[in-house]
Amino acid sequence: FCFMAAPGKVAAFRLPPLPTIGEIIKLFRLKALKQLSQNFLLDLRLTDKIVKQAGELKNAHVCEVGPGPGGITRSILSAGVEQLLLIEKDARFIPGLQMLSEAAPGKVRIVHGDILTYKMERAFPKHLKKNWEDEPPDIHIIGNLPFSVSTPLIIKWLENVSKRDGPFTYGRTQMTLTFQKEVGERLAANPGSNQRSRLSIMAQHLCSVENCFVIPGQAFVPKPEVDVAVVHFTPLVQPKIQQPFELVEKVVRSVFQFRRKYCFRGIETLFPESGRLKRTELMMMAADVDPTLRPFQLSMSQFRKLCNTYRKMCDEDPSLFVFNYREELRQKRTRSLLESTGQPEETEEENQL
Repeated sequence: FCFMAAPGKVAAFRLPPLPTIGEIIKLFRLKALKQLSQNFLLDLRLTDKIVKQAGELKNAHVCEVGPGPGGITRSILSAGVEQLLLIEKDARFIPGLQMLSEAAPGKVRIVHGDILTYKMERAFPKHLKKNWEDEPPDIHIIGNLPFSVSTPLIIKWLENVSKRDGPFTYGRTQMTLTFQKEVGERLAANPGSNQRSRLSIMAQHLCSVENCFVIPGQAFVPKPEVDVAVVHFTPLVQPKIQQPFELVEKVVRSVFQFRRKYCFRGIETLFPESGRLKRTELMMMAADVDPTLRPFQLSMSQFRKLCNTYRKMCDEDPSLFVFNYREELRQKRTRSLLESTGQPEETEEENQL
């Protein structure tokens, strides 16, 4: 469902007096749902600070993800945006957001829907599109994300950056999002840092990532058990690893499977048991990467070499890319169990299961 505010423009926009966020919560009997990991930010000084990290928003087009009771929404509108698209999954918040829409005639569009399935490539006017090599378009994504959604959503959007689709159909759209403090640290972590992880590589090879500031947990209602990081992303003109997203993701995930062991242990999981050691050695030598480095010690350049080498090996043997180490392990355990219990061989149906 979509709700449009009445048409009309205001020269120097200023929100009229409105109930506070706390009053809105009481008025509509809103309650943060623990199962949806919802936390409300009531301090408008903090919401202003989040919005400021997005950059210049005057006359910009903004999509806010999960506005909830509308704290960040007010700060975005006060920044003088041209249009604000609100995507809210929880129907309980729609009446309060409609009140904001009516206070900002012609500026707000509300979509009751799920950001994970919403077609972002249709979210903004076509005339805002820019070439990838140009400066970022006058489009921003801002959101205080529920913790349960934040990581899958940023992975989805990083894949969109790689393929230049979704919200990045318009060019190098910038994002300002909240995460658990630890996730924010992982996203921005440098080589050698204990926080260096799969997320670090996937984000940093596609975007400039800035861990802006931390909001203490007590600023939220209800208070989460962790502090919250505000992270800003600007897609890079050229990715640091110029390989398909799925290939980079597979190599990086494999390397970090055993983050405290030498990196060759994770690289091994890219290859079937037959010839595993030889292929691992070949890959490490061709990529010129020290096999005794830990995964979190590897630089972006070393990950690039590993991905490029793996790509060449997959081109020579296409069955490599579809190989699944966990599936091989599962089948091996099943065979071992059947042999030890003396049960008959698996039927075709059991094998599929």
